[in-house]
Amino acid sequence: MNARFERLGAYTFLCLFALAVLLPLFSILSVALQPQGAPVTGLSWPDDPQWGNFARAWTTGSFGDLITSSVIVAVVVVPVATVLSIMTGYAFGTMRFRGSTPLFYVMLIGIVMPYEATVVPLYYDLRQFGLTDNYLGLMLPEIGLSVSFGTFWMRAFFLSTPRALIEAARMDGANSFTVLFRILLPVARPAVTTLMVLFFVWSWNEFLLSLVLLQDPAVRTAPAGLGLFVGQRTTDVAGLSAGALIVTVPVVIVYLFLQRHVIRGMLQGAVKG
Repeated sequence: MNARFERLGAYTFLCLFALAVLLPLFSILSVALQPQGAPVTGLSWPDDPQWGNFARAWTTGSFGDLITSSVIVAVVVVPVATVLSIMTGYAFGTMRFRGSTPLFYVMLIGIVMPYEATVVPLYYDLRQFGLTDNYLGLMLPEIGLSVSFGTFWMRAFFLSTPRALIEAARMDGANSFTVLFRILLPVARPAVTTLMVLFFVWSWNEFLLSLVLLQDPAVRTAPAGLGLFVGQRTTDVAGLSAGALIVTVPVVIVYLFLQRHVIRGMLQGAVKG
């Protein structure tokens, strides 16, 4: 009887959580299908859904170019940040060297400090080196922000690996790179996959850095391109909602393909602490 009530409570909680997630999406979809200029009614399905709003939003917002820019940035940021996170996490998690603890806390500043406070000085610094209005100027800050969390994530995983496994490899003559790439990384695949998915989501959804650092519309990414639907006096609410849904599609596709690895990585971290 207790097990039945526990199962019922779990299903009830999951249904409420799913409802809390799906209701905003339904609201945005219903607004996206409203006729242009119609009053915004978030939870009412329109009598005549305007599916053409998605095609209009794609053309008006030039989402082909915007998504291409986002893909270029994410394709560089995700692997570079992942490799750097693995290396730094491995160093902090398995090695003991002078100043390792203070240096690790310095790395954590990237997590605890809101990066919004550094956007303005960052813009002037990058402009001095000619790194504004190009992809590299956006990639470097995103990599730096991602590596802070990635170091924390991978350090926690490497700390949880049995020391006997590493010591046995050392006794067999394996160097640090052999231990990392041939012994630890195959075991860390779920954690690394989860980290890459998180990096992709963060890079794809980055709005403020793209808006400030990329003033040229030719290199602007998809989230910043949503500002095209906001005018000085009026806002194309239906087009904005349709564009927002277009931007979210790649993230949903990536998660659906890798959800098993993501869940396994989360559970692995929960079990190993």
